[in-house]
This record gives sequence, structure tokens and C-alpha cells, in this order.
Amino acid sequence: MRLTEVLFLIATSTVLAGSVTVKSLVFQSESVTNYVEMIPQKPLNLEAFTLCMRVATELPTEQREIILFAYRTQYYDELNVWRELDGRLSFYLSGEGVFFKAPKLGAMETHLCFTWDSSSGAANVFVDGKKSITKIYKKGHAVRSGGKVILGQDPDNYFGDFEAGQSFVGEITEVNMWDNVLSGKAIRTLYAGGRATTPNVFDWENTELRIQGEVGVVTREL
Repeated sequence: MRLTEVLFLIATSTVLAGSVTVKSLVFQSESVTNYVEMIPQKPLNLEAFTLCMRVATELPTEQREIILFAYRTQYYDELNVWRELDGRLSFYLSGEGVFFKAPKLGAMETHLCFTWDSSSGAANVFVDGKKSITKIYKKGHAVRSGGKVILGQDPDNYFGDFEAGQSFVGEITEVNMWDNVLSGKAIRTLYAGGRATTPNVFDWENTELRIQGEVGVVTREL
């Protein structure tokens, strides 16, 4: 497989003739070469966050785990989001993770939001606007800046050492991130297709993406 790199500024929502279009990233097969680097609008020095995305995958549970979002600094996986082997959703902040039993991801698009607040340790996942049980996780911790964020692969060292068996296969879009915890009402608005507040870490409408390998970019109308 020939490795190519495309650097562009991707405007993911565009109003054309009264309709709204959104761009999606399509990862068609397992690989160690296909991924997308996201360039943040501000350093990821975070004591709270909301991370949202829409995903679809036909990889069944009990086959393998799937990386949904990876942020790594030189020595640590600062924030990794997974669908686990048993179907649970999880995220990891520099060590052991926090896990949530949730409806299984499938070929039909699912809206996901992950929230965490250092001051209380409160961690949640929202699936299609519905909130999970709250878990206390990494109270007093902070996500450190200076790393790289990628979609499609899990780096086991600083931006490398990928495993095909952990790569994302499917479609992902509307990856947005805030440096605070959004309200449940705001997350339900996002799920319904609205725009509650402008994302200030990653804004899918304006975030610069660096596409590596064979990742499809498709546009669809909402």
C-alpha cells in the first residue's frame, strides 16, 4: 500500500444552496498506515473536557478492541478512547481506564460524548444523548499538552508502533472537543444535530486534518 500524506484545512460543515453538508472519514480496512492527525486549536492542557463524535463500525464485539481517539505525549497515553473487546466504552488518562457498559456500536451511526472533570473526578459517557452512570476517576489529574492526536490508530510510542488489530475500521465524523463539561441539555442538542456551543479544542468545522494513507473523505447532506 502506497503511503501518501495530504495536508488541508477541512471545513466539515458548509451551507450550500440552503443545505448543510458534513464531511466524514472512512477507514475501510485494518492497517498500520491509515490515520488522521488532528491539529488542536489550543494546547491540550486540560482539567476537564467533553469529547464528542459520531461513529459507525461493522467490526463485531468479541472480535477485537477498536481505538476511537488517541492523544499521546512522548511518554504517556494522555487520553485514549476505546471500544473494548467486550463492547464496553472506555477512556484512559495516563494509566488505568474507566469503563462503561453501553449499547453496542454497529453499522448504524452512534453519537458518543465522553466527559470528565478533574475537580470532582466525575466521568460519564453519553450514547445518543443518554447519560451513563457517573463514575469517579482520576480526581485531581490533568491532561498534559505537547502531544499529538490521531484518529484511526493507537500509538504505542510517540507517534508510531501501530497495530493493525487495534486500528479503527468504519466511519467517523463530527469529532469535537471542549475544555469543560457540557450540560446534558447541550449534549442532547448536539445529538439532535444542533450546535450548543462552539468547540474550543477541536472544532470539526475548522480543525486542520493531516490525512495519512488511504482514508476516504466523503461529504453528505444532513
